[in-house]
Amino acid sequence: MESMEAKLRQNPPRKTHKLVLCAQICLRIVAISTAFAATWTIVNAKETVVVFGLQFDARYTYSSAFKFFAFANAIACGFTSLSLMFVLLIFRHGRFTPSSFFFLFLHDLFMMSLILSGVAAGTAIGFVGRYGNSHAGWSEICDRLKKYCDKVTTSMVLSYLSVICLVVLTVISAGKSRQIMV
Repeated sequence: MESMEAKLRQNPPRKTHKLVLCAQICLRIVAISTAFAATWTIVNAKETVVVFGLQFDARYTYSSAFKFFAFANAIACGFTSLSLMFVLLIFRHGRFTPSSFFFLFLHDLFMMSLILSGVAAGTAIGFVGRYGNSHAGWSEICDRLKKYCDKVTTSMVLSYLSVICLVVLTVISAGKSRQIMV
């Protein structure tokens, strides 16, 4: 009797696999959408102001951290789209193997790390832009460039949502890759 219960715990029913794959598909779509929206928002964030007769321009290309943030989100969006196609193939053909979930785990871990490093760099520069750094003599710029700072903040929030989706996907894929198929 105990061996039968052990087999049932090791090999969940097909309905559970479909539920996990549906969750994977939905989370991947949200991660792709938020990464794309974050990229689009940061790329289109630009503003020009005139202060004391001098014209100041603010664009994401002026900061290497914002450029890294934009490219990290774009790369993660592209590769997560490819992984969505892989998950759809798994769903269509019914190949629920631990090795396929292990590859998804590695992919999700790399993409989560990439986006997290990009959003961390962007957040650091955004914090200095919003609040300044009195020790280094940098004044805040968001009081003059409100539209630009709002777009950058929106882009960061979208990217953090993408990171959360990828963390959940990483945990799901890690758990499914450890299951023993009988």
